[in-house]
Amino acid sequence: QEGMPQTLSSTSMFTPCGFSPHLHTSKEGEQGGLIFQDGNLTSASLDALIQHLIPTTDYYPEKAYIFTFLLSSRLFIEPHELLSRVCHKCIEQQRLDDPVLDKARIRKFGPKILQLLTEWTETFPYDFQEERMIGHLKDMIHRIAPCDEAYWKKMNQLLQALNQKLATLSHGQEGIVKISTAVSDKLVAFKTKPPSIQREILSVCSDPYTLAQQLTHVELERLSHIGPEEFVQAFVHKDPLDGTKTCFSEQKKTSNLEAYVKWFNRLCYLVATEICMPAKKKQRAQVIEFFIDVARECFNIGNFNSLMAIISGMNMSPVSRLKKTWSKVKTAKFFILEHQMDPTGNFYNYRTALRGAAHRSLTAHSNREKVGV
Repeated sequence: QEGMPQTLSSTSMFTPCGFSPHLHTSKEGEQGGLIFQDGNLTSASLDALIQHLIPTTDYYPEKAYIFTFLLSSRLFIEPHELLSRVCHKCIEQQRLDDPVLDKARIRKFGPKILQLLTEWTETFPYDFQEERMIGHLKDMIHRIAPCDEAYWKKMNQLLQALNQKLATLSHGQEGIVKISTAVSDKLVAFKTKPPSIQREILSVCSDPYTLAQQLTHVELERLSHIGPEEFVQAFVHKDPLDGTKTCFSEQKKTSNLEAYVKWFNRLCYLVATEICMPAKKKQRAQVIEFFIDVARECFNIGNFNSLMAIISGMNMSPVSRLKKTWSKVKTAKFFILEHQMDPTGNFYNYRTALRGAAHRSLTAHSNREKVGV
């Protein structure tokens, strides 16, 4: 999804400009536990990768490496343990335990470790829900702060931004719980009481563009709560034949991603329900054509998730088997949209459209043109 950081392959993750100046970048070789091939870092031990993450007075890791390592390392080491090891190595290498600190040296090192901690808190704020993480962060800043009063201000700004982010995420999670409870209550009421009179979608909103906009607002709001680590935690499964216990199983949290999937399913069923509710074929055909127009507007906006949900709803068997209804629908626009979501070639058409939306986003002059979900 456009706007989200992407995990890079091991062979294209790094370029020589991201290496520490003292690292070897020949065609193939090993230096400090890091394995290089054609100038690219291809593999390394966990200790070597941690060391490669740690800034020094004259080195700062490449941004792509920071993101990729912090994302994938949680499969092998818990975030609090990783931060503990990073802080310990920094204390050791910069001699932060010495009775008299080398202020000139630390003034060169300080901004870089603060930048690393800032990038970590901004990209993976969920990691800092643990008190241990906040403790390591504060300890590191307290060690370097005596060398420069500005570090205290930076720490307060970092913690304030982190608290605001966590509060927003917490509010989003509370909203997910409330929505889930409301949906469950409605299902129980529907099973125990006669269904109430419902308003048809066309009587609520008859403008396809307006509905497409509102769906996009919902998509972006729900998407904003999903951290990139949830995708790793959702799709990487422990081998059932492996008897060892991984830290990954202890911290698997994918509630926001699961809520996003539930939203997709709810939209599918909403489309199917709205089409099937009218008693007459002509009315059902009007609803189908309305949703085709909504789907087209979603495509134009760059809201591919709602587009796919609407198409999926129309392809559900209760809708697709309405042959007489479909015979009254102008299906040309629907087939064009369905072609965009064709799964052939690993969704080649969809990926092409997504790349186009990403390009438009980079050259956009307004927020309206930047949408891509």
